[in-house]
Amino acid sequence: MPKSMGYAILEAIQGEMRRDKLLTLFYEYQTPAAGWSNRSINLEAEFGRTRVRFCAIDEEWIVGGAMGMSMTGVPAIAHIPSMATFIPYELMFNHAGKLRHMTGGQAAFPMVLWADMARRWAFQGGQHADAGLESSYARLAGLKVVIPSTPYDAKGLMVSAIRDVDPVVYCQYPVPSAGPEVPDEPYTVPIGEPAIRTEGKDITIVGYAPQTAEIARAVEELKKDGISAEFIDPRTLAPLEGVMPTIIESVKKTGRLLTSDEGSYTFCNCAEIIARVAEAVPGAKFKRLAFPDAPAPGAPEMLNYMNVDATRIAAAARRLLKA
Repeated sequence: MPKSMGYAILEAIQGEMRRDKLLTLFYEYQTPAAGWSNRSINLEAEFGRTRVRFCAIDEEWIVGGAMGMSMTGVPAIAHIPSMATFIPYELMFNHAGKLRHMTGGQAAFPMVLWADMARRWAFQGGQHADAGLESSYARLAGLKVVIPSTPYDAKGLMVSAIRDVDPVVYCQYPVPSAGPEVPDEPYTVPIGEPAIRTEGKDITIVGYAPQTAEIARAVEELKKDGISAEFIDPRTLAPLEGVMPTIIESVKKTGRLLTSDEGSYTFCNCAEIIARVAEAVPGAKFKRLAFPDAPAPGAPEMLNYMNVDATRIAAAARRLLKA
């Protein structure tokens, strides 16, 4: 049985807490414990409540506390739930993203905002279904934003985020336990390095978690039609400078770029990717798929009509190839 994303993330934090005796985790009710095979991890039991601190339901305090510690050189992780992803936005905007620049690089900010990201499920209240908020953080200067789509990437990106001197927003969507096997020992997945999930020559498809599962299914569906799609997972949403060369070279080869985004259509993160490719690859053809600019409905029939799935991705790819 492969390691789950949750277990892989805790394994990353466990290794880093053993390596760095100052690293601290704040959390609300997401107990930092998980099991896999015949093993288990319980961070609070291993490191104590001084370093793994259960907090009241006050996300702004949790993030502010982690921020204050990191400003003194003590690395910290703030874990917040999906319905509170946007609550600490002002702190990240006005303080976390700017301190190193305001001090001319003299101050480090070794902080991770570990944010559970909302999905759109049937019968769910609209206030709990604001998917795509990662794009709001990605546009803030001074922040790094990562978004793993496999347990392997989840562990490696968490290690990289903890070791980074800049504040990192670590976006966790629930995704299937697929991809490469997760090693037991610590390793890094570099921030700013995309992954080519599938190589192809006819069309480039770009998307990140949780759309990666739908894109992977669409790529297999397109193969039945003899269409060779190159699927690229950015993994990092900010900064994009390290991500874009891979995407640009792919579009130079295929001449077509299709993006699929979990966020709303307007100002989704993939819109920025399309804009940058358009500047670099004259004559390329583009199509953007995303959720309509509307709150998520609770009715399953309406939600299915609005969501982007593998069938819609494959259909959009076929149309783009005929354009």
